[in-house]
Amino acid sequence: MYGKSIRMERIVDRTSGNCVIVPMDHGVSIGPVEGLIDMKKTVDDVANGGATAVLMHKGLIRFSHRTSGRDIGLILHLSASTDIGVTSNSKVLVASVEEALKIGADAVSVHINVGAETESDMLGDLGRVSKECQDWGMPLIAMAYPRGPAITNSYDPIAIAHAARVATEIGADIVKCSYTGDIDSFKTVVKGALAPVVIAGGPKMKSDLDILNMVYDSLQAGGHGVSIGRNVFQHKDVMHMTKAISEIVLHGATVEEAYKIIRN
Repeated sequence: MYGKSIRMERIVDRTSGNCVIVPMDHGVSIGPVEGLIDMKKTVDDVANGGATAVLMHKGLIRFSHRTSGRDIGLILHLSASTDIGVTSNSKVLVASVEEALKIGADAVSVHINVGAETESDMLGDLGRVSKECQDWGMPLIAMAYPRGPAITNSYDPIAIAHAARVATEIGADIVKCSYTGDIDSFKTVVKGALAPVVIAGGPKMKSDLDILNMVYDSLQAGGHGVSIGRNVFQHKDVMHMTKAISEIVLHGATVEEAYKIIRN
């Protein structure tokens, strides 16, 4: 278990026990969107803003590697699907824990959609990756969402709590899930998950204050940080948006204090 502990320290802040992850795996699902073209600049900006880790697919790392600037943890994303495919909710493995070790990644992540037609396949993949992570001392982040033909509301707190618990039960060290919209219901998600929970950012939000309030409230409910992509790397000021979020998550800033960082 020493391997997991040592690697976890590279993606989680030692003082607060929280993390600010900026996922950049969107190119596979939605294409080459704004913010994911000049990868070295984007990674530099989030690193200098205080993020603890970035997350991406294996082929993107060669375009994102930097020779200077602040260090930042690397999480290799192992699963994928495209939004133009007819089975976008069905994630398949496109990389392995062994590849992550060779690349020098500090953790791996797997996406599962609980309720999808191929739920059983994704659960099987997560189980196999979990075993490999245990064998090799590699931290595992599971992105767990309720999505599928029977899911009428993907933000239903009961469904989110179920998906988060599934991730923990199969071996996730950190669970990424959607925020439920209020502190009380998210407390239930966090309590039931057992493993540390971080929130997803979701689609681009209307205002910076909406994002910062969501981040702050998730921490009040017992969350351990964020894994926010588009609302960070597509921001007009990536570095300062990252810094604002990092101040809340890692240093206990209020929303008002964080908002001043963006406004200035």
